[in-house]
Amino acid sequence: MIAQIAAGIIFVVMFLLIISEKVERHIVTLISGCAMFLIVFGLCMHSTEAMLKTLNLENMTHLSFWYERYPVSEESSGINWATIIFIAGMMIMVEGMARVGFFRWLCMTIAKFVHYQVIPIFITFMIMSAVLAMFIDSITVILFLAAVTVELAQLLKFNPVPMILSEIFCANLGGSATMCGDPPNIIIGTSLGYSFADFITNTGVMAGISLIAIVFYFYFAYRKELQPAGTAASAPIAYPNPVDAITDKRGFVLSCLVFGGTVILLVTHAQTGMTVALIGVLSAAATLLAAGRHAPMLLKKVDYKTLLFFIGLFMVVGGLEQTGILEIIAFYIGEVSGGNLMLMTAIIIWVSAVASAFVDNIPFAATMIPVIKTLALTTDAELSVLAWALSMGTDVGGSATPIGASANVVGTSVAAREGHPVSWGQYCRRSVPATIIVLVISTVFIWVRYL
Repeated sequence: MIAQIAAGIIFVVMFLLIISEKVERHIVTLISGCAMFLIVFGLCMHSTEAMLKTLNLENMTHLSFWYERYPVSEESSGINWATIIFIAGMMIMVEGMARVGFFRWLCMTIAKFVHYQVIPIFITFMIMSAVLAMFIDSITVILFLAAVTVELAQLLKFNPVPMILSEIFCANLGGSATMCGDPPNIIIGTSLGYSFADFITNTGVMAGISLIAIVFYFYFAYRKELQPAGTAASAPIAYPNPVDAITDKRGFVLSCLVFGGTVILLVTHAQTGMTVALIGVLSAAATLLAAGRHAPMLLKKVDYKTLLFFIGLFMVVGGLEQTGILEIIAFYIGEVSGGNLMLMTAIIIWVSAVASAFVDNIPFAATMIPVIKTLALTTDAELSVLAWALSMGTDVGGSATPIGASANVVGTSVAAREGHPVSWGQYCRRSVPATIIVLVISTVFIWVRYL
């Protein structure tokens, strides 16, 4: 009991500090993780075994960690090293693509394809944002899309804010479609053993249906605000050449090949047996080889703070798991739902969405995974159905507010830096209804298809 109280206090303090944003979040989770080890595992439980299970270093020594054709090692908890290795690999690959101008070239090529017409750009950029976020971190997608959107807005004389807000929402939605789209999905997939195909045929279908509805929603919500100002748009304009965005032609070709190869490996990893950890290592290695003398620069640009944040977070969640707190939460959800599977999935998807609108969805998803595993064991619920509900709730719920997901913060920051500040009211007025639309579609889809 003392261990559970101590673990609960550490977790709550960690969450409050993350929300307050007074201290960098990687420092918060690492200190919280160390406190979990010293206070809970050391002073309260006197358990070296709990420490080793949470560190989970032995798991990386099993061949099944890298190649699933080998006998699978025992189920493990604690630090999810597969998630951390995969994200690190994707970070290196994305930095390599950014260095050669891939993202700016893609945006300008699409703008040119639709003849620099504002409404077609608006629609195609939303779709592109969703598609890119299926394979690339949404923060990176929005960072480049928002910058190019501002540039096009200055050129074509329209307000960039509606387009940026729509791109943010679609990036978060697209990230829910695949296992590698958003960090919560990476955590869910690697923790529960689901493949790229599992996600694309379940959350991917929900995201696809929702994207159609959302494109129509944002079009009708913003079509008047996207009209060019005055007659300035009719003046002769020298449009940028997409090719000029490419800074290294050889590197551009190689980066495209690496990206294409990575997508193929992710799509087929259930058939090839390659784990996402191995795919992450191979993608990073190929990117660094292709970069040549620029490789050290790419390594320096990796967001190590985010990786440390994940490590500390998994340490804390491992403490909650070892002390049995997550089993108590699962029991409570089961009691509230009365064993009704429709109510249980609704609770998971809507509570996840509301929580993710105000707190980081990554720690919430990591915390809930052991909870839904326990629910599946103690009720008649299918684990996969609970996983899809958790995925859609955490990924989409974060779109509702400016602080719900990192992509939101990045996109609104770019807009503000360019002289277009976005207030909470301006953001939520359009994003909250869009979030509700997707959650309703997802809830009904889950009820009809699985229950």
